[in-house]
Amino acid sequence: MKGRPAPSRVVLIDGRLLPEALGVAMIEAVVRGFYAEIRADDVLGPVFNGAIAGADWPEHLSRTCDFGSVTLIRTGRYTGRPLPLHLALPGLGEEHFRRWLALFRVTLHDPCPPEIASLFMDRALRIAHSFRLAIAFRRNEDSLAVRPILEEIL
Repeated sequence: MKGRPAPSRVVLIDGRLLPEALGVAMIEAVVRGFYAEIRADDVLGPVFNGAIAGADWPEHLSRTCDFGSVTLIRTGRYTGRPLPLHLALPGLGEEHFRRWLALFRVTLHDPCPPEIASLFMDRALRIAHSFRLAIAFRRNEDSLAVRPILEEIL
């Protein structure tokens, strides 16, 4: 069919135009760098290394990259449910989420310009809060006492 070219796809995230520099390659760089830090971390390493066998790490990283691409750039590459996997981790608590967010924030600075780091961090804060609420509910704890973790206090 001839005529005018197809319009380019416009992606809005929270009402903001998606930055051009944010793509699958950047998401993969962040995820792989972040999990390298997690696996070596004194607080998070034992949790993740205990839940994911050494041979399963490539698949975990691939699925996590797909999850990131769905939450940030709406690729449709991830169709799983990450929450049940986290609910099954015994002892997962507040200190783990705070450490996860603090480490994630530091990891973002190298590969991401500030505007993109902000998008990543916003998603991470939302996901962490959602998971913390679900864990409190599952443990019959007062989920109303679960307050969002603010980036400023990490």
